[in-house]
This record gives sequence, C-alpha cells and structure tokens, in this order.
Amino acid sequence: MECPYCHHIETKVTDSRDTGSYTIRRRRECLNCKKRFTTYEYIEMTPVYIIKKDGRREKFDRSKIKKGIMKALEKRPVSHEKTEEIVNSIEDKIRRNGKEEIESSVIGEYVMNSLKEIDQVAYIRFASVYRSFADITFFEKEIKNLTEEKIVEER
Repeated sequence: MECPYCHHIETKVTDSRDTGSYTIRRRRECLNCKKRFTTYEYIEMTPVYIIKKDGRREKFDRSKIKKGIMKALEKRPVSHEKTEEIVNSIEDKIRRNGKEEIESSVIGEYVMNSLKEIDQVAYIRFASVYRSFADITFFEKEIKNLTEEKIVEER
C-alpha cells in the first residue's frame, strides 16, 4: 500500500476492523514517514445493476450513494463512521434482495429512510433533490409530515 503522504510503498497494518458485511477498515502506518492513514477494503461481489428513471441500466456504485449522503449531511453533526454505517446498510439491503437489478427509486427510498432516522435537515436536503421539489410548498408539506410523525412517535 502506497503512503498518501510520502508515496513510500511499504506500510504496516496497525489495526483491522470489520465495519460491515462487505467492508474491512484498516489503520496503516508508513514505515518511512511514520504517518498513519485509514484504508477500506471492499469485497467484490456479483455486479448489481441500477435501473434509472429513464430506463438506462448502470452498474451499482456505492460511492454515488455515499456522495449523495455526504452532500445531504454537509455541515451536519453526523460522524464519518455513521455515514459509513448508512452506506453499508443500504448496500447490504441491495445485495441481500438477491436480484441482479434494482430500481434507482428503491435505493432513493433506502437513503431517505436512513437520513430521516438520523438527521431531519439532511433528509429534507436529500428529498428536495431526489423528489425535485419545484417550490416552497413541497418543502412545507414534507416538514409538516415530519412534524406529524414526530408527534405520533412521542405519544
């Protein structure tokens, strides 16, 4: 593994952890500059294809889900570890359904449900892009739904 700081090719693993059913987190230390960094290893699975709204098929790419979630969580008090948990959970749901194809709308719902549980501001951000909110009334409606759900949960 090449050091991202000095580009030396020899590093050692100082800690390994299983962070999900398809991911291993490794802490590494460069043998040259002694700096530490984290890497993630992913098990390569049978390809899953995403069916987009326009009918196109695209190979599943977990980094796209992570990018969307991170954008929604920007400047929100949610840790990187929690973001990884969410992405791992969504990937796990996709892979466990056993199908080689899944509609993008199903993945969007998985993401929205996960965000709704951890950060309602991030949920609204994601939903506004995913559902293409055209004006403020869509925001008001979604916030009203969240507020009503919270009141029902508190009872």
